Amino acid sequence: MAGYIMTIDNYDALRDCVIKGIYSTIFGDINYNVWNTPQEGTYADYFSMKKGDSIYFFHERKVYGIGQIIDVDYDCKFLNYKDADIPKNYSEKEYKERKPLLKRTTPKNRCFCTFKPSPYFFMSGTDMDDVLSSNPDKFRILRTMWKVSFIKIDEEEDKALRDIILKRNEEFIKTRDNVFPYKDKYIKEIATKLDASYRLNSYRILLESQKGKKIKHEMAIEAALCDILGKDNDTLFGKWDYISHQVPASPFKPIDYMDKMDIFGYKYIDGYDTISKYLVIEIKKDAAKADAVEQIMKYVDWINQEYSHGDYSMIEAYIIAADFSETIIEKRNNECIRNFTKGYRPTTACTWSDCKLVKYEYDNEEIIFKEING
Repeated sequence: MAGYIMTIDNYDALRDCVIKGIYSTIFGDINYNVWNTPQEGTYADYFSMKKGDSIYFFHERKVYGIGQIIDVDYDCKFLNYKDADIPKNYSEKEYKERKPLLKRTTPKNRCFCTFKPSPYFFMSGTDMDDVLSSNPDKFRILRTMWKVSFIKIDEEEDKALRDIILKRNEEFIKTRDNVFPYKDKYIKEIATKLDASYRLNSYRILLESQKGKKIKHEMAIEAALCDILGKDNDTLFGKWDYISHQVPASPFKPIDYMDKMDIFGYKYIDGYDTISKYLVIEIKKDAAKADAVEQIMKYVDWINQEYSHGDYSMIEAYIIAADFSETIIEKRNNECIRNFTKGYRPTTACTWSDCKLVKYEYDNEEIIFKEING
């Protein structure tokens, strides 16, 4: 499962979150009644949350854990109030009329997730330097946490973080000393008020970013994919057990200059916790250009180096765009190829060419994907 690390400025707010098992991000003001990419990115992170994912809190250089995201009725993430996914700055009066689920919140608390201790939230945080030095090879994404409300980490990184927190708090696991209390009455109260109007999905994000049959922001398409691919339904892209966006894909360097994959994911062998395939998607809101092909192959090579360790056959790549010219199709056919070997004694020569071109359209109700052959 994945893990989420939430940044929180105030220790009292941290304590309140873990006691109630509820976390809500504070959104910035809406400019000109349109979503901007940071807000769409926050929604994308919420869309990919699943029951069973871990949750941690980061406050003043320390990481506090450990929690597990849980479903309440039909999901684990919700709108805090009706129409919270419409890009509008609501007044306090309008906010109250929309019946917020969370008490003592503001119109800026647009959505939230629910969780429980697993096994406990320890009062003693673990210093970030201690975390990163405990298993340095496993921490890729955590090192890039910078100017964000929260980040998502994969299962290896989640286990490494969970391990160091448990080791530093081993004496409290049985005694239950130095742990925050947890009261499930707050989540139970929310469960009695839920209806379909609090459901969190990507429909409104896409609708508010629509421009004819196109979407104005690539981040809105990322958000939709995190919503679509994170659900247990079949798509043109198949089913994936882990989905994230803006995942680093370059050697560590200043955060603002790091390359990031639009969509990254993986799936397990059915019935096992062994990863069988990795997913990478490059998104272009307009017609694809030559740099899209070059970028996707840079990411494919990165995944091969860092994740699949020489086995290109484990990688599925997609370029999504509003259109593809014959020149781009030909460039894909000529350049999206890698020769590699599998196995030892005997070694098998293999060729990888699994990069698909996918055209998208928006029809006022849903985003439609169609593979381009050629």
